[in-house]
Amino acid sequence: MKHALVLTCALLTMASAQQIQVEFWHTYGDSKRGGWIQQKVEEFNKQHPNIKVTAQAKGNYESAFQAAILAARQGKPPALVQLSEAGSQLAIDSGIFQPISSIGKVNYSDYIKPVINYYTVQGKIYSLPFNSSSPVLYVNKTLAEKAGIKLGSLPDTFGKISAACKKIKAAGIEAKCITFQVDSWLMEQWVAEQGETFVNNDNGRRGRATESNLTSEALKKALRWMKTLNDDGMYTYTGKFEDAEGSQAIFVNQKAVFLIASTSRIGNITTDSKKNGFNVAVGQYPIPDGTTRNGVVISGGSLWVTQEIPDTVAEAAREFALFLTSTGNMVDWHKLTGYYPVRNSSVQSLKKEGWLEKGAPQAVAFNQLLRTKVNSATAGALFGSFYEVRKEVEETLQRILQGSDIDKSLSDLKQRADRIIKDYNANF
Repeated sequence: MKHALVLTCALLTMASAQQIQVEFWHTYGDSKRGGWIQQKVEEFNKQHPNIKVTAQAKGNYESAFQAAILAARQGKPPALVQLSEAGSQLAIDSGIFQPISSIGKVNYSDYIKPVINYYTVQGKIYSLPFNSSSPVLYVNKTLAEKAGIKLGSLPDTFGKISAACKKIKAAGIEAKCITFQVDSWLMEQWVAEQGETFVNNDNGRRGRATESNLTSEALKKALRWMKTLNDDGMYTYTGKFEDAEGSQAIFVNQKAVFLIASTSRIGNITTDSKKNGFNVAVGQYPIPDGTTRNGVVISGGSLWVTQEIPDTVAEAAREFALFLTSTGNMVDWHKLTGYYPVRNSSVQSLKKEGWLEKGAPQAVAFNQLLRTKVNSATAGALFGSFYEVRKEVEETLQRILQGSDIDKSLSDLKQRADRIIKDYNANF
């Protein structure tokens, strides 16, 4: 009996050793999205007994990227990493990732073209889009109606939101009018909505970006609106940069009537609003008055396969990425979270069941993407020092909210950003 047990253990050890190990690092520590990923990992492993995927949440995008760089330097890179769109050029320049399109022959034509185009550089698909999103407007309908705001159509311009803010203040509602995080990402979206680019050389798509466009009138319009709301006591935020969780908490705890946040938060926000006893509506990203809506920039994350791993592991990582973004999984992911379904077949599936016509909050977000014009502005900025420049933008936003002059602040910001871009490019 003892020998049989030893033999069984030995066989199990051999079987485990023969499995291809795929380490996947992602950014979802919450139970809803992180739980969904773990469920899909278990499904994949069951369907592929020769592959074992293990998933770990690694904090935010920058944390995941830095951890991947460190692991690669130590000769132990994860096979698959979820990175943000802003880190794309930096990921390419790091040299630790390989284009996913170079791993075997796979037809990627089912992926929505504007989405996968973001991650296509010089004809190579570097990563596979997974959690694509954009910002939208969330409305606490219960508080808005209490303030006498008619919601036949949701406010979709700066002017309409400002008018609603005045009604909220006059009604004595014990909540601020609007909250959103102090985040360069939102500024980038407002610039794109007005048909302008964030950096030169067609947003870094025609060639490496060498200069920022941070003194544009498009950016100034957004900042004037934000500053006016703040000066009038109608805007609130947590005091932290990029604090999406904090802004969401302000909104779901009914401390603000409006929230601007990612489509990816639709699932959590609608769930929390029901728990807290109010109705929520989702509308288009508000834009400056008199602006022709150009569209949103694809934001969110994609799946990158690392370089210094065996071919069999790279192929297994690619297979898991394809599985995670399969037609059915993208339908489920979209409904759960509000992230866009990144496959055309997923869109067709949603249309067949009438999902996009039901008025679901997720449908509002996706229709916003469908109306986006394809041009250099909505392609999104591509440059290696994006993260560093974003921090400079956010520090400038903070100073402006504290009273600094907009024109002078942006002039100084552009000088710093251009120096950062120049210093980065000197390495290539």
